Amino acid sequence: MCVLAPVAEIRKPVGVAYPPGPTSSPAVQLARWLLRPIPFLESCRRYGDAFSVLFPGFETPMVMISSPEAIKALYTGRQNGLPPGRNLTLEPIMGARSLLLLEGAEHLAHRRLMLPPFHGERLRSYEAVIEEVIAAEIETWPIGEPFPIHPRMQAVTLEVIMRAVFGLSDPARQARLRPLLARVLSETASPTVQLMVLLARRFGRRGPMEGFDRVLREIDAELYPEIEARRADPDLEQREDILSALVAARFEDGGAMSDEELRDQLMTLLLAGHETTATALAWTFDLLLRNPSKLDRLEAELRDGGEEYLRAVISESLRLRPVVPLAGRRLHSDLSAGGVELEAGTDVTPAIWLTHTRADLYPEPFAFRPERFVGASPDTYAWIPFGGGVRRCLGAAFAELEMRVVLRAIIEGCNLAPARGRPERVGRRNVTLSPRAGTPVIVAAKRPAAAAAAVA
Repeated sequence: MCVLAPVAEIRKPVGVAYPPGPTSSPAVQLARWLLRPIPFLESCRRYGDAFSVLFPGFETPMVMISSPEAIKALYTGRQNGLPPGRNLTLEPIMGARSLLLLEGAEHLAHRRLMLPPFHGERLRSYEAVIEEVIAAEIETWPIGEPFPIHPRMQAVTLEVIMRAVFGLSDPARQARLRPLLARVLSETASPTVQLMVLLARRFGRRGPMEGFDRVLREIDAELYPEIEARRADPDLEQREDILSALVAARFEDGGAMSDEELRDQLMTLLLAGHETTATALAWTFDLLLRNPSKLDRLEAELRDGGEEYLRAVISESLRLRPVVPLAGRRLHSDLSAGGVELEAGTDVTPAIWLTHTRADLYPEPFAFRPERFVGASPDTYAWIPFGGGVRRCLGAAFAELEMRVVLRAIIEGCNLAPARGRPERVGRRNVTLSPRAGTPVIVAAKRPAAAAAAVA
């Protein structure tokens, strides 16, 4: 997830030419981007590997690129910052000390501090929590009645975050926090909110995010006591949740994160990891259920205890249905790569959908073919669902683990079928591209493994 914040101003030289792009008004471009993002991007493919778009409220365009060579140059330029104000929707909720809003050496220091809980043995320790959550969720699913699976995946990912990230063990605190967090996640998801934020910025008025003050105060009233209790826990080192790891972690100078920083990182991990993973799972089911031969192959592999095709399915789903469409930077110095020439000060982002559907990189680019990733890892700058460089999504490995565990549990535990005849259309929820109807499915039957897992 890319959330953008103010950085040191780099003035764009007067008279610099931008790559050609849509000639419609900024308001029309924004409407097309918010309401029909994939057709909008497809209409821009004709401009080549770089094109410019301009939305209301911004004085300069955003340049979108699709060449892996140019993307590599963008993401390996460590001094490139974040385009200021390009996405203001989530900033008031995450807080000023969010990892996603920090820059330069401060960002790198916090990233190094936060990275260990998302890798190695610590990462694998979360698998049991995810298994428990999805087993309990499957038990609630009706048999023979259509229901959208996307909201169910949102419930799963929220519960996983509350247990594996926040480490909440107090049922009363869980019960108080769950509806508060769900409300924030739901009410920030609307494209209407994004439009209102941009218009408020343009006309200097109070934005809709400022109306969340009361809810955020209620959330903070639960999180700060949890942080205080964690600091006082004599068994802190034995706990496996991510909050405990962050409380115990130390910067190179021996200092620790403050309560405010810990709170902001918890909200960041919630916002960055909840909707994105839930949406990726919903898209994966839409693709699998409409490609029975792929689902059959995956079921056979899971019966044999393998994971290679499961991993390939996830890679292909994230390629064909990237959840986050943009992850931009502001150039600190000139960029010249892959036939793209841009000057310092330009705001640039990969157009992830266009990169992922280039025919020169992926034969039959619009076909769901997990086989393309069997025995082959995705190319670093041609497959970028988690962004790249020093700002690549911190929780990418956690998200992929969660997807593997949830997919395995559902496929082994349920006989699923699509509830509609046509594939999902792309809609928008905040910064994500989501299945518009929530991916309606039908559980034809539950297999004994699901009930056994729930009892265990």
